[in-house]
This record gives sequence, structure tokens and C-alpha cells, in this order.
Amino acid sequence: MSETQTPPKTLQYRIDGPDEAPVLILGPSLGTTWHMWDRQITDLSRQWRVFRFDLPGHGGAPAHPATAVAELADRLLATLDELGIQRFGYAGCSIGGAIGVELALRCPDRVASLALVAASPRFGTADEFRQRGVVVRTNGLDPMARSAPERWFTHGFAAAQPAIVEWAVQMVRTTDPGCYIAACEALAAFDVRAELGRISVPTLVLVGSEDQVTGPAEARTLVAGIPDARLALVPGASHLAPVEQPAAVTDLLVRHFSAAWQHPGDSTTGMTPLPAQPGTQAVAGPVVPGDGLAPASPRQPEAVQQGRPDPYVAGMRVRREVLGDAHVDRVMAEADDFTGDFQELITRYAWGEVWTRAGLDRRIRSVVTLTALVAGGHLEELAFHTRAALRNGLTPAEIREILIHAAVYLGVPAANSAFRVVHAVILEETRPS
Repeated sequence: MSETQTPPKTLQYRIDGPDEAPVLILGPSLGTTWHMWDRQITDLSRQWRVFRFDLPGHGGAPAHPATAVAELADRLLATLDELGIQRFGYAGCSIGGAIGVELALRCPDRVASLALVAASPRFGTADEFRQRGVVVRTNGLDPMARSAPERWFTHGFAAAQPAIVEWAVQMVRTTDPGCYIAACEALAAFDVRAELGRISVPTLVLVGSEDQVTGPAEARTLVAGIPDARLALVPGASHLAPVEQPAAVTDLLVRHFSAAWQHPGDSTTGMTPLPAQPGTQAVAGPVVPGDGLAPASPRQPEAVQQGRPDPYVAGMRVRREVLGDAHVDRVMAEADDFTGDFQELITRYAWGEVWTRAGLDRRIRSVVTLTALVAGGHLEELAFHTRAALRNGLTPAEIREILIHAAVYLGVPAANSAFRVVHAVILEETRPS
């Protein structure tokens, strides 16, 4: 066994098992540490060199935030390269599964076999995770810690295992808030539904039958999209199935990696069908088709200048990231022949030309926008740009100071009206669910 603290471009890790054994990597869920896999280690380390890692700011790891799944994959690969590990099996839970998908897409020659636990090709909606970031930025991690048992475990398990529940709560509470928010941003941007067909390694998709976070529906979408994938349902388990049903999960992992990673020369040539075991339900995939990609925008504008990328595409991306999918979807759905051109203009020029400029970051742009809207008395737009400011990293205290400052230069009546609107939005947006 070995442990290490690492610089920003690598990850904190622990290794168990024989030095000469093939490497099996275990990736954690958001808010957990490598200890979520403790109950698998005894069995897995008999035949594999088990490599576990912590996400940035989790489990005492250095707090170097990563806002993209690809960046987390880069740090993992840098860590493996330092250790001279080229080929490996990979099992990851939730965001750990997303990292595994990224690795399988980017370097299939290095991933011998893959297991995705409580994973999804898209984790909820971008709005949900950015909203979670707003709540943490305002209230700290206590709301996430208190709600973790409900998200992670079945009610029966939580009631019967109070010590494990308390352990789970403390894992979240000791996570660095900035790194947790960054991981939420990474999940908000993660969407590989269109790329699943490129995953060429044998894949086990494992999900707890009671998982309300990334449940069987999301698992079946993965199985339907990945050519060489199988589904395993674990009865009586929720999101952290490796903790709640350790024996069943361990058995599934052992059989998957033993069968899918046994060809001489360590090549991946397919996956041997596995018989179902008591306590698990194995299903050969694909099972049901996925839900497909989100519908394209009803307006598909032409490029405005030949030889130059149309700023509409970048503008729509930034508009969604800042204002949220729900807001943009509603506005675009309401657009008709009379208002559609105006919405296209806003997307292309305000969002595609100005908000994408490199001179100011989004926090400062939100400060400028809030001040301008107060000055103009545009209270309706002030409301949804207050939501955008929270998503862009401003805290309620900072927004309050902006309004107080504006009162001196723009007048008390303007600031008074703004306070009323902004306060209501902040109460709504920062209230723990």
C-alpha cells in the first residue's frame, strides 16, 4: 500500500495489491473519497493492483479545482504516466464513471475494460448542477452533507447503518467547497450521448435498482449506446451501491474484469457472457434505446461572414451556461415570426460577440450587467441576471454591495426597487432543497 500528496496537475492516490499485478483503477463519486471502495479492496487486491484516487479537494487532497471532466481525466493520466502505468482496467462511480467514459473515448488503447457504476451519459441538467453550486457558494457544504444520505442510500439501509450515514455526511462536510462547486460545473457540462457509439472497450454498466440520482433509465441509455456493454441491476441499493451492497458489487466487478480482460497480450477482444448471481440481475445489452439528443434549435441561422465561425453557436452555448437551459428554452419556445429575429440578434451579438470576449471574466461581466440594469430600471431582466450572477460566482454579499454602491451613483429609489427584486431572487435561488 502507498499514499501520496500531489501537485495541481496530478491526483492524490492510494495503491493496494501486488506490484506485478495488472492495474485496476477505482474512481470516486462527487463528495466521497477513495474510502467509498474500502469494502471491495480485500477481494479486488488479490488479483489486481488497485489504484484509487481522490477528486481535488476531497479527502484532504490539495484544493486545485477542475471544472471539466476532461481536466480530471488529464490529471489522472498525468498521475498514471508518472507511475509508468500504461494499461489498466477502470471502474468509476458517478463522476468517477464520467472520467472513465472520457478515458475510453480518448485513449481506448490504454483502457482494457470499463465498469460504470451509477453513471450516466448526461447527469441531470446543467441547471441542476449549477444551482447546486449556487447553494454551496452561499450556504457552504452543510446542505449537501445533510441531504447526502437521502441521495446515496435506501431508507432501510440509512436507518440500519447510522455509523455509515455519519461517515458519508462527514466526507461531504470535509470537502473543499470550491472544488465541489468546480466538480458541479464539470458535471453540468458533461454530455456524451452522441459519442457512446465510439466506446470500443467491454463495459459493465452497474446500477442500484433504487438509485434516484442516476437510476436504471440512465444505465439503459448507456447500454443502448455502447456497442459492447452489459447491464447489471443491484437490488436493494441506491446511488452508492459499492457501500450499500458491497458483496454484490464486488462479485460483479471481479467477474467482469476477469472475463473481459483475460486475452493473452492484454488485448480487449470482447466480453464473455456472465451468469446472473443471487442478489444481482444481469441483463445483456442493449436493453432499451436512449432518449437521444436534445432537439436542435428551431432556428438554424446561416453563418454571417464567410470564412469566420458564426458567433450564434458560441453565443447560444454561453447564453445557456449563464442564464440556464430552462430560461433559454422558455424564451426560444416563445419566439415566433415576429420575435425570432430579435432572439437571434441577442444570441449572436450580445452573447456570441460580447460575452465571449476574453477581456473580462464572467463575474465582472455580471457586475457590469447588474449595475447597468439597475441604472435603466430594467427589473425583469435584473431578476434573471441576478440568477446568472450567482451562477457566475458572485455571492449574495457581493451582490448586496453592488446595489449599495449603485445607490450612491444611481439614486436611492433605483437601488430600492433593485433590492426588492434581487432579494427575492436570492432567497429563492440559495434556499437549500
